[in-house]
Amino acid sequence: MAEREGFEPSIRFCRILTFQASAFDHSATAPHALVKAGPSRSPGVSQAGWAWQTGAMKQLLFAATAALALLSAVHAQDAEPALSPGQVVDAAKAEEWTAIAPADLLVMDLAPDTAGKARRVVIQLMPEPFSQGWIGNIRKLAAAHWWDGTSVYRVQDNYVAQWGDADGDDPAKAKPLPEGLATVPESDYALSRDDKRIKSKDYASAIAKFWRWHTPNPLRDAYAGGQGHWAGWPLANDSKSIWPVHCYAMVGVARDMSPNTGSGSELYTVIGHAPRHLDRNIALVGRVISGIENLSSLPRGPAPLGVYDDAAQRVPIVSVRLASELSEAERPRFEYLSSDSESFARYAEARVNRRDPFFIRPAGGADICNIPVPIRAVKK
Repeated sequence: MAEREGFEPSIRFCRILTFQASAFDHSATAPHALVKAGPSRSPGVSQAGWAWQTGAMKQLLFAATAALALLSAVHAQDAEPALSPGQVVDAAKAEEWTAIAPADLLVMDLAPDTAGKARRVVIQLMPEPFSQGWIGNIRKLAAAHWWDGTSVYRVQDNYVAQWGDADGDDPAKAKPLPEGLATVPESDYALSRDDKRIKSKDYASAIAKFWRWHTPNPLRDAYAGGQGHWAGWPLANDSKSIWPVHCYAMVGVARDMSPNTGSGSELYTVIGHAPRHLDRNIALVGRVISGIENLSSLPRGPAPLGVYDDAAQRVPIVSVRLASELSEAERPRFEYLSSDSESFARYAEARVNRRDPFFIRPAGGADICNIPVPIRAVKK
């Protein structure tokens, strides 16, 4: 819908009336002059004719004044600033927020920085039915405390930060993996639209509900036929399949050349422009919901692909735990704004068409990654 729908016709109506009034007397544009002095009768115009003209002029001026008053009211109403996306989120109802289960939170503590400040990164794992083979492996790795003593060993500018075993490619130095990790097929990078797990989660209904409330301007996507949010996650789709997308802070599974799909022991997060060309080529397993700055602000690696070629540059990982393994007092708590809520629809519309005071012109569209799902920490 146009930002000022119904506003321009009011302007045109006012201009017509003002023009008609000024055709009789230019003083029509100066209301104060009407009180102190009236126009004189033109030569050759009868008293009756003059009375008719002045009466018609007064009616037109009255109508113009009324139109101006209406226009002023429209201006006053229009002057009320539109809500920003953040203000929409702040106004969301408590019941529109969904708690994230501790078992779905991966807590990674890095070594303190040079100033001694603690560095924690919290990752939310993707829900069923997406990427569950890799996520099952990640749960086993966390339970085995496998990442303790590994490191962040790659930070590539405008791309990714990666962690795990920096010596994993050297059989003589590689850290042994826990037993029982699954080998996940490439076909699990995306799910068929006919997948029973998709239908059981009522994906189609959730997406339809989202679009019923969403802006009439479609989200434009160069990488997929469609996109939307489901269960708080950004997804894309075509006529055959559905898959998660590489937005900022999404977490993926590093791998070797195909057909290798990675075990989940080597992970990365996006710290730059969304690399959507990786969609359906690498498994996505979650997103960083707190502490992304502890990865995105790290020095860029000098070697190719941003690898730290000096072991002293690597950032040690102290521990990685599922939040469910931590004590109640230690557990971080987060919740996300439900993507099928009315507030999320208003938030998405506000992101697509910014009308808050700073903006001059609504964009009329947005990439899926420009509508990040709001997540907030819950006070203990």
